[in-house]
Amino acid sequence: MSLLSALLALRRDPRILRLPPYVSALCILIGVGWLLLLPLNEYSRQTYVSENAILPGQVHTYFGGSEHNIFRAYRHEVAGLAESSEEERVGKLGDIFRSSGLKVAAQKYEYTAAGRNTTGKNVYAILQGPRADATEAVVLIAAWRNMDGVLNQSGVALVLTLARYFKRWSVWSKDIIFLIPSDSTAGPQAWVDAYHSGHDPETIESLPLKSGALQAAVAVDYPAGPWGHRFDKLHIIYDGINGQLPNLDLFNTAVSIASGQMGIGCTIQRMWNHRDTYSERLQTMLRGMLSAGLGHATGPHSSFIPYHVDAITLQTVGDGWHDEMSLGRTVESLFRSLNNLLEHLHQSFFLYLLMHANRFVSIGTYLPSAMLVAVSFTIASIALWVQSGQPTEKATVGVWHSDEADAKEQDVTVVEQDGMTALISTAELKVVERHMLLPIAFVSAAHFLGLLPLYVFTRASATTLTTTFYAFATSTALLPALSAVALSRLFAPTSQQWALTACFSLLLLGLFLSALATLNFSLAILVGVLGSPLCLVPALITSTPSRTSVPSTSVAAGADTSSSHRTTSTGIGGSVANVTLYVLLLAASPPALLLAACHYWNANVGAVLAAAGTAWHVQGAWTGVVVCLVWWPAWFVAAVGVAAGGLGL
Repeated sequence: MSLLSALLALRRDPRILRLPPYVSALCILIGVGWLLLLPLNEYSRQTYVSENAILPGQVHTYFGGSEHNIFRAYRHEVAGLAESSEEERVGKLGDIFRSSGLKVAAQKYEYTAAGRNTTGKNVYAILQGPRADATEAVVLIAAWRNMDGVLNQSGVALVLTLARYFKRWSVWSKDIIFLIPSDSTAGPQAWVDAYHSGHDPETIESLPLKSGALQAAVAVDYPAGPWGHRFDKLHIIYDGINGQLPNLDLFNTAVSIASGQMGIGCTIQRMWNHRDTYSERLQTMLRGMLSAGLGHATGPHSSFIPYHVDAITLQTVGDGWHDEMSLGRTVESLFRSLNNLLEHLHQSFFLYLLMHANRFVSIGTYLPSAMLVAVSFTIASIALWVQSGQPTEKATVGVWHSDEADAKEQDVTVVEQDGMTALISTAELKVVERHMLLPIAFVSAAHFLGLLPLYVFTRASATTLTTTFYAFATSTALLPALSAVALSRLFAPTSQQWALTACFSLLLLGLFLSALATLNFSLAILVGVLGSPLCLVPALITSTPSRTSVPSTSVAAGADTSSSHRTTSTGIGGSVANVTLYVLLLAASPPALLLAACHYWNANVGAVLAAAGTAWHVQGAWTGVVVCLVWWPAWFVAAVGVAAGGLGL
């Protein structure tokens, strides 16, 4: 009998209900600690080429000699077009491609984003492989202006030279497309959209010339002026839109050819002097995660990756002894390796974290960290669900009074099972009905409310974005308190309903983050860590004192869960604690964190939002969707609960 009584009492033991906040915090700490272990040799691996057909660096390169003179002539031609009109520039570049015996076409495009019109004209040429049947193609790109807006003089000249050079070879089993877009973001996006017939014909012209399925793309960023510039290293940029990555074999092939065959050092994530120490590995990995989490384009190659076209950008950095011929031979050897492919790159990893040009971590090693962070919200949600079903009367199992009058007042029930009998407090056996309509409606409304800032920030002009942001930040600070007052006046929610509201919000957040981790791990871990205070808020509100003698948890955790009982108002100490918690929660809000990040990196918040709006309209980046429809609604629901507790509603 004592064992059965103890087991039944354990279900509602208040000590068990105090554990979830600590378990959630432990999951977050373990998840973050897991990331900190990844740069160690025991958890990361040396990069390697999985596809045997690539044979990186196994061919002799012949680019050089007289091609150097042709390159310098083309570079002066490109420099002369710097101040020319777009039509004149495209016409001249097209004539150079035609002189090499290639088929040439052009494409106009226009985008409207952040109140600005982005227009341009791409020019491209197709080299039909002598051994090809027009079913496969690779792309060589040199944007007219790079990501910094600098004229890519030597890069464009190198592509023109390689087009003439490749035309003389009969080894090509794939078509080669030479693309020179007007810029590094909108131009490549318009071209690759039109190539796959995914464009809007009203704003983007269709391509008059096409080849086969694109197998890979390589962009060259070499902005040296008309007199050239010798570089030290190759900065290999591989980040795609929405955190997508090219097949690791393409990256490894480029590194193997550049460093192994040509003797050119390679670096990633702007780590110019990587000494392969733990701290620098960690910094490189975190930089890559931040770039992937933002989901923006990092080069002309980024637009190709969403179409399952593996692509990278080769950017020259530093002052050294390598010249354009070294870069040209690197590109030649890389294209010879891609020419060996019999099928699309598929054997190596598509989901990975790089911490050095020769070291990486695969998804199976790093994914548990994001899942641990996501499960912390689920644990907090389950705890709130259990607490919302707790009876309001205090249980008396195992507590017997010597006073006869008190003993008679105790309401107990005899429970018999398997020949055993136990006396259980009737309050322990009481079934509490959960009223879920209002919590579900409010959480749904909060997520739909997130559509408003998403629409405003993606439609506002660049000149008004800063003002719009500060107006939104002010609204974010005031709206939870106003919503708490309105809800209390109109619906008078019970503490159970407040608990269920927080429960459903945290459950959705954990669900979204666990699903997002398989699509964009970096964004999931960023939102999870920055939003981690949300899963601890209910426990912090629960700890505030109450004026009533019946133990009450709070408006968010809800021990008083009967529909006939309304939320008990907190005392002066509880109000002060909740107001303090509300202020801290405001500091952890998405607008506040965005403003802090802009201050840290010395960036203008209006320019950041304009870039985000452009990425949404042009490249389809959905980082803003996650922030406005997942993170901000979860924060808003938690803030409303805290505001209700602080106001004693």
